[in-house]
Amino acid sequence: MRTERDYENEAPEPPTTPCTVVWSQGRPYVLESGPGRPRWMGTDSHGRPQALTGEDLRRRGWSYRRAR
Repeated sequence: MRTERDYENEAPEPPTTPCTVVWSQGRPYVLESGPGRPRWMGTDSHGRPQALTGEDLRRRGWSYRRAR
């Protein structure tokens, strides 16, 4: 059974509005919607496209502002 404390330690769910930009691990990701599931698109450390699910983004951590 999960307690209230367990829920406090989880990262919040990412937004669901298309074209929203969030930051994760120092990189921007934008929410794309289209046929199929929505996905968060960004780039990896080599500049290659990288798609994340909302769950991936939640696990990695995210914010509306770039970390300094």
